[in-house]
This record gives sequence, structure tokens and C-alpha cells, in this order.
Amino acid sequence: MLPLDGMKVLDISQIMAGPYCTMVLGDMGAEVVKVEKANGGDDSRQMGPYINDESTCFSQINRNKKSISLNLKDERARQIFFQLAKEADVIVENYRPGVTKSLGIDYDTVSEINPGIVYCSISGYGQTGPYSHKGGFDLVAQGMTGLMSMTGEKGRRPLKTGIAVYDIGAGITAVYSILAAYIHKMKTGEGQHIDIAITECGLPWFSWESAAYFAEERLPEPTGWRHRVSAPYQAVKAKDGYIMLGCANQRTWERFCNDVIEREDLIQDPRFLTNSDRGANVEVLESLIEEILGERDMAFWLERCDAAGVPAGPINDFAQAMQDEHYLARGMVQEVEHPVIGKMKTVGFPSKFSRTPASIRCPAPLFAQHTDEILSRMGMSDGDIKELRRDGCIQ
Repeated sequence: MLPLDGMKVLDISQIMAGPYCTMVLGDMGAEVVKVEKANGGDDSRQMGPYINDESTCFSQINRNKKSISLNLKDERARQIFFQLAKEADVIVENYRPGVTKSLGIDYDTVSEINPGIVYCSISGYGQTGPYSHKGGFDLVAQGMTGLMSMTGEKGRRPLKTGIAVYDIGAGITAVYSILAAYIHKMKTGEGQHIDIAITECGLPWFSWESAAYFAEERLPEPTGWRHRVSAPYQAVKAKDGYIMLGCANQRTWERFCNDVIEREDLIQDPRFLTNSDRGANVEVLESLIEEILGERDMAFWLERCDAAGVPAGPINDFAQAMQDEHYLARGMVQEVEHPVIGKMKTVGFPSKFSRTPASIRCPAPLFAQHTDEILSRMGMSDGDIKELRRDGCIQ
């Protein structure tokens, strides 16, 4: 048994934020039916790299789902959608605001036939507000929220993060919001509309930055490889490369000085007495530490930090991360058999449930793979299905 066994999800989203959300729900046991548009389906199916002409991008983020293709501009296709929506617990969509209403599949319409529906809309700027009509993407959100103004190095070109942090962030925000609304539905029978904006989901993450701004109107600036508040809490250079060093409190700093680099004098140095002092003098501190670390290789210092209880680690590339013995031991690399791609590896589950562990029950579906199966389950005959396909209503 899985924690979300029995939950029925209708996924009419595409690309990343919505599909990530519904994949997580599927991993936890929800039955997810992915409704894809005609003529190609989810746009991420057209994104490489490809194996045997199948998109690996799509396949990484759409496991544990079934695929049906509906031309929602066709009335008969909408009727099929409504039948599915009537039985669903959750609908996830990421159209631009107004599109679902023009198609006649918006929350108000669906809630008339299913008052208990939890209907989650993910968009660039949300369903209300002066920017709601605009299209919004991860990169736009990184600029608009101020993230790029504090990423990179001071005085240089603004930098984006290495991954689509706001797309995934919106998906995560949608997951916990849906689960909260689902619990409310279980208690009361009431459904509701959830409005998720990609350009808002990351703002609550700026805890230290908002503390400084709201208290002192201090603007966060790029700090490069260093932390904004703590020091030394950053990348530092050893003889053969960089490591991450995390002295986030006084006790860890003292352990680092005493047991790792054997420089007790630095603890009493007036420039480094407190975390604030170390932050104010971080350039001098960094230079001193790197002069010491430069005498030995990364492996030596990482072993010493581990023995002293000082958080530290390597700066891996993605291949090194995916081959790390710790991640492998904890199942963060999974293998699944795909009908076209063959054996493929994928990232595992970050939540470890003691009684109801997540599982990959099926790979990402081929385009419209389950259309006939789902329509037959709804009571349609082979002749009905052939007619709908002939008329371009389904694919």
C-alpha cells in the first residue's frame, strides 16, 4: 500500500512544474491520468536528448502516469474530459490564465459536476493581479523575484541558478498545497481552487534576505561562493581543488580551528571572535584558511573534518553525484524498463517512508498509450473509439 492509494489525479499540465507535481503524487500512490493535447502531446516530448526517438526529458518527469490524448477544442473530447473529471479527486493544469475558461474546463465549470474537486492552477504570475495575463517562465521568475541579483559575484553579470529552481519549486508548492486541500476535502467534502504562481513560490525561501531587508532595508548582494551570514561557510581551495566548508556556528568554528587545521590562535584573534566578526573579515579569513588548506589534498582535509564533526564535502559534478556511494545506498538512482528507451536510470525518491515507501510502478507513458484502455474502461466500444480517432477527437 502507498500513502496516496485511491487518489485520482487528472493531469492537464505540461513541461515541468505541473508534471513534476503529478509525478510526485504518482510516486506516492495516486492514479494519474495525463491528458495530452493532440498532435504531439506534452511539449517536453519534443525536447532532447532522445533514445530511439523517445524524449528522455519527458521520460524523467512523467513516470507513474497513464497517457490519453484529447482535442479539448472538440465538444466530444470535452465530454470525455468531464467524465474523467467527475471521478477525479485532483486536477492539475498550467495553462495561461483564461485558457481553461475559453476551453470550458475551468474550476467553476468542473466544480459544478464535481463539487469536491481539488483544482490546482499553476501559472507564471497567478490567476489575479496586474501581471496575471502575462506568460511566465522559470528564468523570468529568477529575474523578477530578485534571485539573480544575489546570485553570482558582485559587480559581474547576473547569473541564473544551474537548474530550473522555480519550476520545480512551483511543483513542490503545488504538491503540499494539494495534499492540504485533499485533507480538507476528506474532512468536509469540500473541494477548492488552488492558485500557484511560479514567480511567488520562491519568495518565502529568502529567509535571511527578508530579515535584513524588512529590518534594515538592507539589500542582499551576490556573495559568490560564500554564505550571506555565516563564515567560514563557503567553498575553499585545497591543494588539488575546492571543498565546501560549513562552520555555521561557534562550536563548529572552534572544532575546525582546534582539530582540523590546528590553529587555536585563530579562535582568539579579534578579527574572528564571533560569526559577525568573521563575516566582516571574510576575505582575510578565507586567505588564511586557503593558505593552510593549500598544503594538503582535498581528501586529507575532508577526512579531518569528518573526524572532527565539521560539516564539509566535495564539489561534485553531476556524474560524481550520481555515482556517490551514499546516494546509491539510499536509492537515489533507480532503474526502470521503458518500452522504447529500454533500461533507463532516473532519480529516486527524497522522502523515505518507513511503512509506505514510494515506488516506480510504471515508466513514463508513450504518447496516448492508454487512450483506448481508459475509454474502454469508461464504457466506449471499439467502434466509438475508432470514430473519435477518425474525427481527430482523440489520438
